[in-house]
Amino acid sequence: MTRILVVEDEPGIALGLEDDLKMEGYEVEVLGDGAEAARLARQTAFDLILLDVMLPGKDGFEVCRELRRAGLRTPILMLTARTQEAEKVLGFELGADDYVTKPFGTRELRARIKALLRRASAEPAVETYRFGEVEVDFERGELRRNGQALDLTPIEFKLLALFVRARGRVMSRDRLLAGAWGPDTYASDRIVDNHIANLRRKIEPDPANPIYLRNLRGLGYRFDG
Repeated sequence: MTRILVVEDEPGIALGLEDDLKMEGYEVEVLGDGAEAARLARQTAFDLILLDVMLPGKDGFEVCRELRRAGLRTPILMLTARTQEAEKVLGFELGADDYVTKPFGTRELRARIKALLRRASAEPAVETYRFGEVEVDFERGELRRNGQALDLTPIEFKLLALFVRARGRVMSRDRLLAGAWGPDTYASDRIVDNHIANLRRKIEPDPANPIYLRNLRGLGYRFDG
């Protein structure tokens, strides 16, 4: 049975989410404290986390950051009453997979949950992938170059995973935005370019003359690893 962790401190919303998700056939655990949720999510296997932004103890941004830094790759769907673009971008930067803004409809929430679960099940089955001096460990969420571990942000790792799955094929900026930031992101094309520039500095022998992440003018990027 698919297990979902709901992290929501408003009792009425938490109860409604729990009842609706159980009716959909999910096994549901509900917590109202950010610090406790971060601890449980590291110790117990969940298939998806519904994470409110405004929480006591640790807010949703802190919880998301902590889980991604710990190497947890469970899909995270953030619940927020905030609508500012900068805050949504921050959530994606920290590793959130999607956002739903309160008040939200149950049909929309169900659809987003199913989409994230489908995406997670389509992650590459290969545990490691090597190109040049670089080795990517998808199971542990790590990248090594010449045997030395390098820090990747959650977004950089998602981008690299997308490129590996689609190696040899052109990826438009829109596809990269949808895959790494989520289908309804407000992020701009410039953010994609900036993250790819950062990624090149970590994987390319000469970032100024890339041989793996190539820019095809007017089309997007192609990974030739």
